[in-house]
Amino acid sequence: MRGRAFFCEVLKLAFLCGLLALAGPVRAQKPATMVPSSSLTAYALRLRPGDDLRQQLTAFVAAHHLEAGAVLTCVGSLTDVSLRLANQETATHYHGHFEIVSLVGTLSATGGGHLHLAVADSTGRTLGGHLLDGCRIYTTAEIVLGALPALRFVREVDPVFGYRELVVKPR
Repeated sequence: MRGRAFFCEVLKLAFLCGLLALAGPVRAQKPATMVPSSSLTAYALRLRPGDDLRQQLTAFVAAHHLEAGAVLTCVGSLTDVSLRLANQETATHYHGHFEIVSLVGTLSATGGGHLHLAVADSTGRTLGGHLLDGCRIYTTAEIVLGALPALRFVREVDPVFGYRELVVKPR
């Protein structure tokens, strides 16, 4: 059996080398900007039927003076969904019953937020995009937010694309 195990390892190595060869040459990339690390404080909240998901998150962040936060998890349901879809300038609205399958993004009382929402309808069809005002809670939204007290999130115009993008700064 020892010979067989060795042969399997050689095959695995050959497979990985083949994948690397297909990937082509490795190019140096611009390193990410390094910022100080931070401890994490978690906040748990529950939104009620009729609440606007984005407005409630924005109000919570403002009330707690969070300068650098992130959505750690969110589950719940919505009756109305408003998203800005990829490469679109205007909102797209949906009405029905939707399960929140993902909510991710960054939050800041001073730098605003950048949130993406994915929801599934009763057939399992999934929709996703930028979270906008107008997403109304159906039964609940159970949310855990993480705050990074040693950091500050701000948004500055990126000269490459012209959009206000995240800049992480020490607090």
